Amino acid sequence: QVQLVESGGGLVQPGGSLRLSCAASGSIASSPLLAWYRQAPGKQREWVTRLSRGGSTYYADSVQGRFTISRDNAKNTVYLQMNALKPEDTAVYYCNVIHGGLEYWGQGTQVTVSS
Repeated sequence: QVQLVESGGGLVQPGGSLRLSCAASGSIASSPLLAWYRQAPGKQREWVTRLSRGGSTYYADSVQGRFTISRDNAKNTVYLQMNALKPEDTAVYYCNVIHGGLEYWGQGTQVTVSS
């Protein structure tokens, strides 16, 4: 079993940056898929980005060019670098890991983009 703990959320002004971290309790080096999702108030949870074991990255159109997903296998941590943040990026951000054929979620971290 893998436990995921997100951190790094907070309040930021439009145009600002944040880096989210997702620390896993176990090794993620063999995980075939790491991803971030987000859920804005009153909306469904939506996929943001994913990173395959081979290093391929994919992004939702809404964040393409602004967000970057990465991993540090030595630290068992997944990151989400968010730049040029917009008010519509406000949401709770969740880390998602596929490991050992099972899917795991973190508890989420709040990101608020507001002036």
